Amino acid sequence: MKLGEKVSYLKGLMEGLSIDESTKEGKVIAVMADILQDMALFAEDMQDQIDEVVEVVDTIDEDLGDLERDFYEIDDDFCCDDEDCGCFDDDEEEELYEVTCPSCGDTICLNEGMMEEGSMTCPGCGELLEFDLDDIETEGE
Repeated sequence: MKLGEKVSYLKGLMEGLSIDESTKEGKVIAVMADILQDMALFAEDMQDQIDEVVEVVDTIDEDLGDLERDFYEIDDDFCCDDEDCGCFDDDEEEELYEVTCPSCGDTICLNEGMMEEGSMTCPGCGELLEFDLDDIETEGE
């Protein structure tokens, strides 16, 4: 039962109990029921607004993911969420490297050309990431 329905049920109980609103106690109970009804309506409105914001944020997140894949030329074949992934595509000769941002913890896949540039800005937090090709771990090590 939603909050608004519960308040309506409470008001129905009050009417069924024939609470006299001319008494001090009856006035207090009636005002409390009205306040509860206003709060329930406000809470429902806020929930609707939150649902709309969540929808917009999900859409922005999907669009940003598309943009990152296009900008960083990352294929969906590279999951980078699995440590066993290795970021290698059998169909392509280009090797990708996983880089984890020390600030936000996001994992980014970069190709060798991007690594050779020496640095990039983290798409997650904007932190400048610098690369030293001498520190690259290969699979055999």
